[in-house]
Amino acid sequence: MRKIIHIDMDAFFASIEQLDNPALRGKPVAVGGSGVRHVVAAASYEARRYGVHSAMPSVTALRLCPGLIFVKHRFDRYQEMSGKVFEIFREYTDLVEPLSIDEAFLDVTRDKKGIGSATVIARQIKKEIKESTGLTASAGISVNKFLAKIASDMDKPDGLYLIAPENAVGFIEKLPIEKFFGIGKVTAAKMHKLGIHTGADLKKWDMLSLIRNFGKAGTIYHDMARGIDNRPVEPNTERKSIGTELTYEKDLTTRFEIIAELYKLEKELMERIESAGVSGRTVTLKIKFADFRQITRSRTLPDYIRSFDSLHKEITRLRKSLDLENVRIRLLGVSVSNLETDDPGDRQLELFSDEDITD
Repeated sequence: MRKIIHIDMDAFFASIEQLDNPALRGKPVAVGGSGVRHVVAAASYEARRYGVHSAMPSVTALRLCPGLIFVKHRFDRYQEMSGKVFEIFREYTDLVEPLSIDEAFLDVTRDKKGIGSATVIARQIKKEIKESTGLTASAGISVNKFLAKIASDMDKPDGLYLIAPENAVGFIEKLPIEKFFGIGKVTAAKMHKLGIHTGADLKKWDMLSLIRNFGKAGTIYHDMARGIDNRPVEPNTERKSIGTELTYEKDLTTRFEIIAELYKLEKELMERIESAGVSGRTVTLKIKFADFRQITRSRTLPDYIRSFDSLHKEITRLRKSLDLENVRIRLLGVSVSNLETDDPGDRQLELFSDEDITD
């Protein structure tokens, strides 16, 4: 019987901003830009009471919460705090699988400190995180990743929730289908049309019927309804790429604007590459136009990118391969993949892309 913990930091970005700036405490805060093309990266719990949530367009968030305070992201600070949190995780187990900069699975079936109880371990981790960073985290505990992930959402913020083995089946049967990890709005709506509203409803369907209606995901839904998830906690999942991108409030229309903005993105990307201690051989340029048409161009090199000059040279070459006359550009992005890590034992966390989270 495995002992799996899912730790999820509470409103991580927004909480750090409130921690560092006491004037923001107790107020609705959103990390991101407030412009018409910006989206909310993270929202404080004060903002969430108004219905504000991450990935929401900033103009919508402001309409819901006129007093919303926007603050610009500080990736370096978030990375610093994330490092402290993950150091605490690794005091208890080497089986730590990062899902993002602020959440991870931990397999504590055999913990380093010989504590034995996953609940006690989760409680101690939460306490150490609070003492070390001033931030709160929520923990879910169960026998597999699927159940632990659901459990961590049950008692937020600063929560701790256990789904014991003997209670797992009953818990899943009562769970609304929207709460199942990996089932989004579109899939949930399709399930509702088929009469599937809870885990108990889903459990009535055999695997072939689920595959017929939902493709390969049907096998996953079949197992989830029965509390089955044999996926291991994988500590050595490597980052596939590192990049940065920006959505512009005003379209780029001139060659000078494009070159200047790309230069800024290249600088930021090189800083992230150096900070993460990685290098890569595949360089990619991403462009989204005003009509939302999107193109990418990539080039794989014989040698790894280890300097700004080589990065700039390759991005410039990709740009020149495109006809960018008389176009309107709303987003630019640059990234490096095909990575190698300077120290294979020191994996860094991937940060979100700017298009997804902020200005």
